[in-house]
Amino acid sequence: MAGSARLGRNIPGRPPVVTTGPGSVVAFRSVGLASELGYRYPEPNGLQRLVQSFASSRFGARLTPRTLVPLDTWTARITHGRVSLPVALAALPVVTLVTTGRKSGLPREHHLLAIPHEDDLALIGTNFGQPGTPAWTLNLKANPRATVSYGGVTRNVSARPALTGEQTEILATAATKFSGAAEYEQRLQGRRPLAVFVLETARD
Repeated sequence: MAGSARLGRNIPGRPPVVTTGPGSVVAFRSVGLASELGYRYPEPNGLQRLVQSFASSRFGARLTPRTLVPLDTWTARITHGRVSLPVALAALPVVTLVTTGRKSGLPREHHLLAIPHEDDLALIGTNFGQPGTPAWTLNLKANPRATVSYGGVTRNVSARPALTGEQTEILATAATKFSGAAEYEQRLQGRRPLAVFVLETARD
């Protein structure tokens, strides 16, 4: 019927998506964090696939946090987040997460690969498959409020642990985006719990 409205696919905790037919006057659509930041994965070329494979290896997983991560942090600071080495070298888009230190109460900056989930973003605490629990996961458990930046855009977010079904879906998506995600997850099995968080734009 002309002018009628219908509900689209809804995301828990977010106002309903409404689409309207011909002749309608008002249309409303909620936008998730991924869309707000313009976050997406570019298609990797052959060289970038090689870099991803290296980062997935045990040696690469040990070397990358000591080399690429500090260089990317420096690059992001001098370019105000507009240039990312992981994107240029491996076609892997990295967000800047700022949490509150659970002990110090001070802002803590972390550069992390995010996974699109229901137009929001998820973070996986693999820590390159290393046994140590990443500090950002502990910080979010203590205080779920944080900021996320990507491509010069920053949003206040609220983090929540992924539900069991969500975690399964997020890990499956991660494996399609970066083969190293599955490698890291496998190395952690039986060693420590894998924390997965869903980030949503803070509405208050």
